[in-house]
Amino acid sequence: MSLRCALLAWALFTLLRHGAAQKASDCCGPIVPRREWRGLASNCDRKLSLPKSYVVVSHTAGSPCDTPDSCLKQVQNVQNYHKGTLGWCDVAYNFLIGEDGLVYEGRGWDIQGAHAGGGWNSKSIGISFMGNYMDRAPPQRALRAAQSLLACGVARGALTPKYEVKGHRDVQDTLSPGDRLYEIIQTWPHYQD
Repeated sequence: MSLRCALLAWALFTLLRHGAAQKASDCCGPIVPRREWRGLASNCDRKLSLPKSYVVVSHTAGSPCDTPDSCLKQVQNVQNYHKGTLGWCDVAYNFLIGEDGLVYEGRGWDIQGAHAGGGWNSKSIGISFMGNYMDRAPPQRALRAAQSLLACGVARGALTPKYEVKGHRDVQDTLSPGDRLYEIIQTWPHYQD
């Protein structure tokens, strides 16, 4: 190995070691906190015991959003429907993914969601893509945001390193997460049917 390669390897090792010493949450991509999307106060109090071994991916089956302004409005609409119409304690999902490529905090890592039936809420993190993905796929930036969120979950200890991704339809009788999104998540490394 040449001296130049050795120096580059040492510099890379030093940077990676420094990065590993930072808080795990520092490695996460941007997550839009509730206060920024002006979420209503949550009435949920059921804590999750972390780390979780499962992630359930769904879609809201509603309107998509592709700008921060439209996604802010859409996440508010989802929360208003879940709290106001359905009478739930908060938005059902732990996180929502917008077509703008951003992750929106729902209940977060620590509070049990209401994203799936059959006992899955207590043993999984629920991620929902905002839109209807029966006939079209989410854009790549939204898919990258979801995968970054999953890596973040592992880094911060909220997900086990060997977590399994499930489609909503794998755990409940539903068409969610839509045919196109379901096809995509079946190609993800952690997908298990």
